[in-house]
Amino acid sequence: MRVVICGGGVIGACTALFLARRGIEVIVVERTEVAAAASGKAGGFLARDWCAGTPLDALARRSFALHAQLAGDIPGDWGYRPMTVYSGFVAPDGDARQALPSKLRWLADGVVIAQRIGTHETTAIVHPRKFTSSVMDAALALGAQLRRGRITAIPRAADGATARGVEVEGSVIEADAVVIAMGPWSLLAAQWASLPAVYGQRSPSIVYDTGTDVPADALFLEHEDNGNAVSIEVFPRADGSTHVTALSDIAPLPLDPAAVTPDEDAIVRLQAMSERLSSLFDPARIIARQACFRPVTQDGLPLIGKVSQSEGLYVATGHNVWGILNAPATGEALAQLIADGAAQIDLSPFDPARLAPLDPSLLQTR
Repeated sequence: MRVVICGGGVIGACTALFLARRGIEVIVVERTEVAAAASGKAGGFLARDWCAGTPLDALARRSFALHAQLAGDIPGDWGYRPMTVYSGFVAPDGDARQALPSKLRWLADGVVIAQRIGTHETTAIVHPRKFTSSVMDAALALGAQLRRGRITAIPRAADGATARGVEVEGSVIEADAVVIAMGPWSLLAAQWASLPAVYGQRSPSIVYDTGTDVPADALFLEHEDNGNAVSIEVFPRADGSTHVTALSDIAPLPLDPAAVTPDEDAIVRLQAMSERLSSLFDPARIIARQACFRPVTQDGLPLIGKVSQSEGLYVATGHNVWGILNAPATGEALAQLIADGAAQIDLSPFDPARLAPLDPSLLQTR
């Protein structure tokens, strides 16, 4: 059996790994590079039970466990580590004082910690680019292939319904099954398949070189920006970098992931907010000013499963802020669905058929 995976992000890499572990021939087609988009620029935050009470709960719990397992199974250092998480707020003009725990005294006056919301048992982090690359390398070591190119069509068999592979810039790669895992760019596949709309939400971020000055504690803080309450997230990583993000917006999705750029005003505002949190967030320590587009769907749940009106065609996208977290369980479930005909996790809440398909004519000007 041969499976072609469209997309070399974290979902595609994890799907490739779990298929390759079953001895299935896998070809990953990636237009730009592995982890080129959100899979390389996200925060990398993991939470075991933050999806409790939602359809994502079982997927998140299984995936959280898989992250810990993969850290011991796969060669490579992607900075997996449990962490403590705190919530709080930034008082306007620093007009609040709080006796912070010693490990949080790197924060500036006016940063108020309200409560602990995650422990080493329930929250963790990875470096998303390094994780994605290591998982892809592990799949390649098991025989998977990685090919560079742009998907231009999904050819069908004589019945008009069965996918027989993908066309990559005029050349067809034959396959028994095709997985669309291109993040927000999965919407382009609506030209060739009955897929719901997938939107891109842009998230700017700044990465600082903080070395050992910032401990392994994530922060979720409310900050006032131009009279509006803004949530700012701080994710210290094991490699000595700290990822700070806020101010997500909606912007046109460029055709090429390599063309994604942050809104300059958002970066200026985010930098000012970061400097308000701590003197460690010094401009001289900035490693990257960046943005990524997170894939979101109309109802906020991912698309995972068979594509309606098609045989041998599957989709996995729309994970929003939980893409890095839920990638391992998504890849495992898709491998089970493709190889065995059913997944151990209930994928019915994520069935693409639950949403109306996108009108392909809307893509003609893209």
